[in-house]
Amino acid sequence: MKTDISADATALAQLVESGAASPDELLDEALARVAKLNPKLNAVVLVQEDAARRAIRNGLPQGPFRGVPFLLKDLGAEAVDFPSHSGSNLFRDTRYTYDSEIYRRIRTTGVVTFGRTTSPEGGIGPVTEAAVYGGPTRNPWDLTRTSGGSSGGAGAAVAAGIIPLAHGSDGGGSIRIPASSCGLFGFKATRARFPDGPASGEGWAGMAIDGFLSRSVRDNARMMDACAGPDLGAPYVAPAMERTFFQAIARPPRRLRIALCDTTFAGRQIDPSCKDAVAKAAKLLEGLGHTVVPARPKADHDGMMRAWTQIVACGTALSVAKATKARGRALAAEDLQGVSRGALRYASTISGAEYLAAVEKIHAYGRQMAVFFTDYDILLSATLAEPPALVGRFAHERDDYEAYRIGAGGVFDYSPFCAAFNASGQPAATVPLHWTDDNLPVGIHLAAAFGADPTLIALCAELELAAPWADRKPVLAD
Repeated sequence: MKTDISADATALAQLVESGAASPDELLDEALARVAKLNPKLNAVVLVQEDAARRAIRNGLPQGPFRGVPFLLKDLGAEAVDFPSHSGSNLFRDTRYTYDSEIYRRIRTTGVVTFGRTTSPEGGIGPVTEAAVYGGPTRNPWDLTRTSGGSSGGAGAAVAAGIIPLAHGSDGGGSIRIPASSCGLFGFKATRARFPDGPASGEGWAGMAIDGFLSRSVRDNARMMDACAGPDLGAPYVAPAMERTFFQAIARPPRRLRIALCDTTFAGRQIDPSCKDAVAKAAKLLEGLGHTVVPARPKADHDGMMRAWTQIVACGTALSVAKATKARGRALAAEDLQGVSRGALRYASTISGAEYLAAVEKIHAYGRQMAVFFTDYDILLSATLAEPPALVGRFAHERDDYEAYRIGAGGVFDYSPFCAAFNASGQPAATVPLHWTDDNLPVGIHLAAAFGADPTLIALCAELELAAPWADRKPVLAD
């Protein structure tokens, strides 16, 4: 059979429910699209067709996505049936003896998981160009451009129509950067909304969280509802929501007070196409009856990003130390790429006291941002300061980790918005409302107060209805 690539996971599940398609047929189609498109994209890896067929034969759960093909990010989401490289030669072909809690909850929706999607080594880049996959992951809108990172394979796979919904994770924009780059919807929930166990209690001092990239808001809402809530022994939990995600999108939010920022949060200029996208989004929101006023948060954005950079370097060092201990050998030259080696060197200069000071800086930043959201319901900006970067611009082979992240022309200049809300823990989303004259996606970023996930996703659903994007698809997908 052949389904329209603009169909979301909800629509595909309805085909299965009605008997118009079977889970095996949908999997056949997804695998055929992998065979056709993946040589150009390099987005899907570690395909486990036998595990997927076995899950179908054993009987799929009666969840909202029963029979829909699905992919896990190749970073985290540990699963017995799905080995992982975690974006690195150091972790190549890792097998797990347990299923992560997030994967167990994903599985209850009835999806048919059949493999993984590419990620950069350690998840520390805004692009996906890991050596372990033999080359960069490319953007289906323009193969010379990056699909983003660190959930870059997920973004490319969904945008190209291989699957309608994919797992991702976000520690500094890693769902929202690829969603923006690939013309998709991406949502980073409030800190601790989803489980991290049993492998850990938190990632990157609480800044990292799982999530999903999707064509539609409703798919993301349903999947997040299935996964929300702490797991056993969680060190802290997100505030309870007065409505589920799916309940929240059933009706528009109250009319909101929205702060408009068409520069970076520090007041620096952004690419004109991104600035234009923000202005158009503001006009759309005003037309819907929301109040939009120019404002930007007064917070130590540069200090936050330096602290973020220190914490992530230390997290990288911890992961590498665990891996080398488990393998019982020292690091080999081919184990890590340049950026990761640079992160290890940088981490070695950070004392325990300095690490704790960085965590305190992140917490202070969260309080500064919380003050801003006492006056505003939503902060509107671009998702990235530029359209999707050319492949190779943020190559992982360079070893000057600190400059790579926060130096002139580095990652923070390219992506100055996303990490703010990993640091503050607030919910944030990107919606695909704009394309440049040369047909590159430009995402619009929306953030809300800590715990206000229902308000944020309701606004995203309202924008999807007012300016539908589902029918926009890259030429490669055709």
